[in-house]
Amino acid sequence: MNCELLATCSALGYLEGEIYHKEVDCLESVKDLIRYLRHEDDTRDVRQQLGAGQIVQNDLLPIIIQHRQDKPLFDACIRLMVNLTQPAMLCFGKVPDDPVFRHHFLEVTSHLQAYKEAFASERVFGILSEILYNLLQLDWEQRQEEDTLLIERILLLVRNVLHVPADPCEEKKVDDDANVHDRLLWAIHMSGFDDLVKFLASAQSEQQWSMHVLEIISLMFRDQTPEALVSAGHARSAEEKQRDSQELEALREKEHAAKRSRTFQRGTRHSRFGGSFVVQGLKSIGDKDVIYHRKVNNFKNYTHDTGKAVRRVPKRNRQAQECKDKRRSALNVRLFLREFCVDFLENCYNRLMYLVKESLIREQTQQHDETYYLWALSFFMAFNRGNGFRADLVSETMSIRAFHFIERNITNYYEMILTDRKEATSWSRRMHLALKAYQELLLTVNEMDNSKDESIRQSSSVIKSNIFYLMEYREIFLTLLRKYDETSQPQSYLKDLVESTHLFLRMLEHFCKGRKNLMVQKKKLKRKRSRGERKSLAPDTSPEALEETWRIVEEELKASGFQLSEALTESIVPFDATSETPLEEQRTEAMVRVQDALLARLGPEALGLLRAAREVWPEGDVFGSADVEPEEELELLQQILKANLPRSSPPEPVIEDEDDGVELEEEELESVQVSESEFNFLDFIKRFATPSIVRPYLLLLNSYSRNTPHTNHCIARILHRLAVNLKMDALLYQLSVFNLFNKILSDPAAAAYKELVTFAKYVLNRFFAVAAKNNKAYIELLFWKNVGAAREMTEGYTKDGEGKKPTWTEEEEEELRKLFEEHRHSGVPDIVETLLPLLSNSNRTRRQVVTQLVHMGLVDNAKELKKQKVGTQIVLWTEEQEQELEMLFEEYKDSDDVLGNILKKLTAKRSRARVVDKMLSMGLVSERRELYKKRSRSAQGKRSGKGMTEEEFLEGLTQGLPDNPVDRDDDEEEGEDESDESEEDEEEEEEEEQEREKSQNRGRRSQSLHSPVERRADVGSMVYALQQEGLSGPMLWLQNCLNRTAEDREDDGVSQAVPLVPLTEANEEAMENKSFRKLLRKLGIRPPANEQETFWRIPAKINASQLRSAAAALSPREEEPKGDEEQDSSRCPTVESQEEQQQQQQQEEEEVSSEQRTHALRALLLARKRKQHTSEQIAPVSDITPVEDTDNTTERSQEKTSTKRSRSRVLDDDEDNEEDSTPAVKMDPSGDADSDREDISAPVKRRRKMVLIDEEEDED
Repeated sequence: MNCELLATCSALGYLEGEIYHKEVDCLESVKDLIRYLRHEDDTRDVRQQLGAGQIVQNDLLPIIIQHRQDKPLFDACIRLMVNLTQPAMLCFGKVPDDPVFRHHFLEVTSHLQAYKEAFASERVFGILSEILYNLLQLDWEQRQEEDTLLIERILLLVRNVLHVPADPCEEKKVDDDANVHDRLLWAIHMSGFDDLVKFLASAQSEQQWSMHVLEIISLMFRDQTPEALVSAGHARSAEEKQRDSQELEALREKEHAAKRSRTFQRGTRHSRFGGSFVVQGLKSIGDKDVIYHRKVNNFKNYTHDTGKAVRRVPKRNRQAQECKDKRRSALNVRLFLREFCVDFLENCYNRLMYLVKESLIREQTQQHDETYYLWALSFFMAFNRGNGFRADLVSETMSIRAFHFIERNITNYYEMILTDRKEATSWSRRMHLALKAYQELLLTVNEMDNSKDESIRQSSSVIKSNIFYLMEYREIFLTLLRKYDETSQPQSYLKDLVESTHLFLRMLEHFCKGRKNLMVQKKKLKRKRSRGERKSLAPDTSPEALEETWRIVEEELKASGFQLSEALTESIVPFDATSETPLEEQRTEAMVRVQDALLARLGPEALGLLRAAREVWPEGDVFGSADVEPEEELELLQQILKANLPRSSPPEPVIEDEDDGVELEEEELESVQVSESEFNFLDFIKRFATPSIVRPYLLLLNSYSRNTPHTNHCIARILHRLAVNLKMDALLYQLSVFNLFNKILSDPAAAAYKELVTFAKYVLNRFFAVAAKNNKAYIELLFWKNVGAAREMTEGYTKDGEGKKPTWTEEEEEELRKLFEEHRHSGVPDIVETLLPLLSNSNRTRRQVVTQLVHMGLVDNAKELKKQKVGTQIVLWTEEQEQELEMLFEEYKDSDDVLGNILKKLTAKRSRARVVDKMLSMGLVSERRELYKKRSRSAQGKRSGKGMTEEEFLEGLTQGLPDNPVDRDDDEEEGEDESDESEEDEEEEEEEEQEREKSQNRGRRSQSLHSPVERRADVGSMVYALQQEGLSGPMLWLQNCLNRTAEDREDDGVSQAVPLVPLTEANEEAMENKSFRKLLRKLGIRPPANEQETFWRIPAKINASQLRSAAAALSPREEEPKGDEEQDSSRCPTVESQEEQQQQQQQEEEEVSSEQRTHALRALLLARKRKQHTSEQIAPVSDITPVEDTDNTTERSQEKTSTKRSRSRVLDDDEDNEEDSTPAVKMDPSGDADSDREDISAPVKRRRKMVLIDEEEDED
């Protein structure tokens, strides 16, 4: 020992018998030792010397036992012992690879084991318990900082001592015998320290020690298993006795078989005569046959490898080492630990696990502390299952949050195994802990299913529905099996993984049997095309192509009236402020961007860029003058399109960074598409039918004799599912598998493995049946097979050329080239359909022809040959077609189905949406509802309203309509949806995918019909009624939710269903209000779809503008337009004013059509209902245009119609109109916020506003 250390240790004092005499400088010497430890070198020389001098056993422990009243000395000794008992792994960072440092590591470990034996004393823990008890008695006001530090150091000291590993060479103890760890636990129990641990775990004022307490508990139960503790002190059950008898019977069978084999090996002749034999057909090293010099009865064990040195397995290919086996402690220790578990579950478990989980989530713990949480979850939940299951004792960890937490940790551990290869073994151990915790959660859920309490069974059903719904929880076992690596993950991990997978599949199968159809979440990785790929396709800059491009851009800009959407204007930035290029030099780049937008036929974007660049660079009028006219802008854009602008060639990327750049670009362009689909259990099992998943099962089956019967059953069950249920037994036709089956069948104890023997015989019989038909079956045994190869082996191989793409001969290519050149400029709508009947080979499909045209370079892209949608061939309306439409409307305007009759009689066939929009623009109808198919089939006189009194008409009107206006709107929207759906025509490449989306959307159409844009007219009265009920606060909350969701969808560009979560009591009560729920349905917010959902949700199909319009409809309107005030004043005062209004309407009957009369009387009915609600205030929202306004609107619309006919033709956009005509909200999957298409989310309300504006202009 170093002389300074020796002098310091001598200055502490000396032990005489049982009494320790401390020196005067004892406290200063302890502090000096602490200072020496702080400055020790990498070999931990000070620590080793103090351990060799046994300073803990001879000095420090006697000091704290006999001089505990000296508080400064006691604190210093505890502080020194915490440092000395620090784990060797923390001292060296890891197990050293260097032999010298490995020796120092083992030396420190041996000293720690000596310390642990010294601490296994009731007197030591009695002193620690007494001091800790006195400190915990102090209130937090009285407790000083020194007291808090001492509490923490005592807990750390106990944690360090419990953490010391056992010495297997010294402790060669059998089961039920007490080792050093057991004696330490018994000392903790006899001193009452375990009760203090339980107090710290349950006391609300001591929650800061939660992590220390959990570490101590986990180290106390380090060598225990829940099953051993549950059975402690109890007689063996009948199941345990049966299991032991089966194991004994298997051992007896093996022993008898070994005796029989030895008997058969004993030759009939005496051993004095040996012999030499020539083995015919078995060649030796040369060309001659093998000469065998032993007894013939031993020849079956002959192999060429006899006597050869065993090949050394590389370290990287060795199987992972198993952790040390659990041992059974002494009975008294197990009984004490069992009582500790019972008390801990009843009083501490839920609270402690909650605190630890919160600390982990908030990252207030140290690295890898989550492993203690995972261990405690699996251990105590397993103990609870075995000791009379009670769900309330483990309610904190029995939730979806626990599943999510464990699943996230499993994923993280797997990623770290791949990245941190040096520490792969440590990460695999942590992953094994997480898997055990996940398995225990599943076992507890399964136990809840068997509970007698109905509420517990219902909770289990809810948890299972959430687990099976989410893709992450369903796919986790598939992923773990596929990625299993025996070099880093031990066989015990594989055993737990196989048993967990078996349990999960059994629960999922049982869950699916009780339901006709189970909807689950499905995630699909959607990859967008990278920018580099887009730029690689250079646009065609030939004069003909430029003229065609300019024609399309010009028509698009004229159709939009040179008006740009606000979103597009705000999103365009003509320069890069972060670029090092000067602002003046970026002017040319801005010009190039304008040209690129024009070449891409993005007219509005090019115009927006031009205007934005004009504001940045106004000098020189390079981008036009400030007061430029639209025609001049058009000419400037044409000049930019045809100009030869200087383009800077992008720098070539460095070869090393090329892959990283591509990966980064792909990551940015990847998006996850979430959808729902119906779950099929058999399809899910098919995903196990791959060699990468079957191989781990067979690897575990190799150790069938050491496996438990349950493990062998789990393996046989999954193989039975594949071979029998899926009829994929050919996956097991592999030589190594058959060798394993032969080993099982020839095992003397085969009677103990009846399930495996039966399955092996079934597979072998199937193989020999296939081998009788397929002469290549024995060759196939050498290879692992996927599903396709297995099917070919059993059903027959495909011939050469089958399944391949048909080839084109030179004559066929020449024929196709000639036909394409002949019809290229013929102007036919679909050139591919024209070429198909002209080809000599009539078996060619459209896809084959399109692919060959692209391959031959006759067309640049297959998109140029896409099928045109129905109705897109006819875009412009001629004057004759407008006149025809007007005549047909006059002819069928009184019929039940106006629009249907017009569509049948139109000579130029167009889509329903196009005809409706044209009739609106011509002023033939004022709103879309007038074209809905009428439901009542009454006589013509009653339909027109002539010859009826007001009361009769109103009575008939109320009888002919549903009581609930919401239901009436829904029915009308359904009719429009069905009619619009029939007009959709899909492109060939997307037919299958869109058909699947249609089938999914039809099932949920009833939830998406309530579009807010169609109901703005009826929302006002409902808002007013709810405000009268005192629900203004929830209305404001709902409005804020809609606005926030709209902002999020504008910023992110991605739409997902957003739940409405009421956080206040008022909002919760509002969500239970029937009128409030009625308003939610009116706005398009859908209720919970099934038991898996709890909250109402804002559907993903509603875009941002529609959400803002819905939110605006919820705000109370204090000021009404002047026309509305006059109208309300004429409606509200007395019934006489209403009769005068009716007389005025009868006088104007010749001028007003029957449809307008119906509209006005309907308004009168709504006014009377509104008067019954209140007579003091005027209704906040006017839903109906007054009769005078209706007349004026009709006159102005007719005037506008005459002026429109003299104008140029109107260019219509099919896709926009079709989308606008459908009441269900459709979202653009690309989330393009730069679209400049006109937002017509509320056409009816907008037209009414336009009427009022036109009236004000006329008055001015």
